[in-house]
Amino acid sequence: MDEYINRGRRRFLTVTTSAVGGVGIIATTVPFFQSWLPSASARATEAPVTQSLKKIEPGQQLITTWRNLPIFIVNRTPKQLAALPGQNPRLVDPDSKNTSAHQQPAYAQNGTRSIKPQWLILIGLCTHVNCVPTYKGQMKPEPFDPAWQGGYYCPCHRSRYDLAGRVYKDVPAPKNMQVPPYHFVDDTTVQIGVGPKDKA
Repeated sequence: MDEYINRGRRRFLTVTTSAVGGVGIIATTVPFFQSWLPSASARATEAPVTQSLKKIEPGQQLITTWRNLPIFIVNRTPKQLAALPGQNPRLVDPDSKNTSAHQQPAYAQNGTRSIKPQWLILIGLCTHVNCVPTYKGQMKPEPFDPAWQGGYYCPCHRSRYDLAGRVYKDVPAPKNMQVPPYHFVDDTTVQIGVGPKDKA
């Protein structure tokens, strides 16, 4: 009788211990595997950014962020656009032929480097050492360029870019500013992070 009770207790203790151990393993394994997943903030950082263009006046720049990168959006005036072709002889890559590392997607391989000529959208980093260039939109002589027709000036090492983000010759920056993936949701809204082919 005592043997029967002891065996029953033994079985009960074995099953109970196994069950508790199994729950413990699951409880420790789930957080372990969840730790491999990107955090909510990381997923939010990767997400596309939707930006209204309604309040950006002609000639004005708006700065937003995507993937923790500054994104420059400029509403170019007809006068600014008309000046772009005249800068070609002074530029390293006026026809946007350098397409390495997604620097210039197909929709940016044109004279305005944009889907819609009016709107310039760039990753706001100098291609020399990733400083943030200053927007100098006015078409007037500047101390760094007496023939300035608007664009970007990098205060770190004096690299210069025109109003299409194309780099000038004889500066430290080796290539044009990068164009991010983007598409127009409608006439006054742009989404950065998703290109025209990927929006579907």
